[in-house]
Amino acid sequence: MVGKRLQDPVEEIAQLAFNIRCSVVKMLAAAGSGHLGGSLSCADILATLYGAVLKKQPENPKWGGRDRFVLSIGHVAPAYYAALAHSEYFPVEELLTLRKLGSRLQGHPSKLSGLPGVDASSGSLGQGLSLGVGFALAARLGSGIWTTYVLLGDGELQEGEVWEAAMSASHHHLGNLVAIVDRNGLQIDGPNQLVMGLEPLAKRWESFGWRVLEVDGHDIDALLSVLTEARPPDVPTVVLAKTVMGHGIRSIANKAEWHGKSPKPEQVDGFIHELGIAEEQRKGLYF
Repeated sequence: MVGKRLQDPVEEIAQLAFNIRCSVVKMLAAAGSGHLGGSLSCADILATLYGAVLKKQPENPKWGGRDRFVLSIGHVAPAYYAALAHSEYFPVEELLTLRKLGSRLQGHPSKLSGLPGVDASSGSLGQGLSLGVGFALAARLGSGIWTTYVLLGDGELQEGEVWEAAMSASHHHLGNLVAIVDRNGLQIDGPNQLVMGLEPLAKRWESFGWRVLEVDGHDIDALLSVLTEARPPDVPTVVLAKTVMGHGIRSIANKAEWHGKSPKPEQVDGFIHELGIAEEQRKGLYF
């Protein structure tokens, strides 16, 4: 009997990212509100984390040995929820309850909602890295072996608390802390550089004592490489992932107005079609 051939892990992650994006479009259309642009730009990052990087047990979400994850950029919760559902933390069908009265899928992640896989509440921008520092310190104090990952948006790097947390992480030599920045260059008021410039971003992080890695945030092979490579034991790591707001849907890509906008029900089929074309192009099947 011939054994089943294992699928390429990169292709498995890419399929997860595609599923996340399709679910996000459907969820937001059903809810009539939400943040589409950033949910699409971070989908490959979340798919790589939940598809291959994080130590996790979806059937036992409170397992003590799990890696911790903090979604600092809380308004992209739809992509986070989709990553959890497609990783079997809860039924995919529940995704369509997003923002509904009584749903566990609130507009921003809430640990109090009881949704499996959510380790931290978030929503007020700039606070997630501080939570990550706390988780990383707790691992050290409790002899834990987990790593804490924090996903930040680039716009929220304009918040002062981010840099207080960054200074704290390097001071305490938290090599078990990894920050990932979804660097799509846009926020609700327009380009980062016009609202409040961030460059030279890599040098800013380095000046706070962090190891800095830069990567194409839509190149899953590259993401997998930087997120799984050996880390220094006493230096926190930040991954600056260059992405495109609205990635996968060409008609809305790189448009700041889609930061906090949801598709209308009549747009769903067209957006899903565009996602399908983008996936075929990635595979080299579309000409």
